[in-house]
Amino acid sequence: QVQLVESGGGLVQAGGSLRLSCAASERTMRTYAMGWFRQAPGKEREFVAAISWSGGITNGADSVKGRFTISQDNTKSAVYLQMNSLKPEDTAVYYCAAGQTRSKSIDEYTYWGQGTQVTVSS
Repeated sequence: QVQLVESGGGLVQAGGSLRLSCAASERTMRTYAMGWFRQAPGKEREFVAAISWSGGITNGADSVKGRFTISQDNTKSAVYLQMNSLKPEDTAVYYCAAGQTRSKSIDEYTYWGQGTQVTVSS
């Protein structure tokens, strides 16, 4: 059974930083690509970034490039999303997901965490 548990969300002022964590088993991380998505109120779920066990990365929307960085710690079986220079428009529920490839498509991800809320105040 694949379990993904996100943490690290919260309330931060614009310009601040947060690091989200997704805890998964080593087996999960070896088997699947791990992705981060986000969903703002009233909007569709949006791909942020994905990483594979080998370290390959797929980046998402231009709106987060240069500010958000995905990484992993294979010894701790965790995937991270470092978010810097946060903006109010980054406010969303952030989800960790596991899929067969580092796809940008939601449909390619089979397992999802419960999500963690990130709120950026102006």
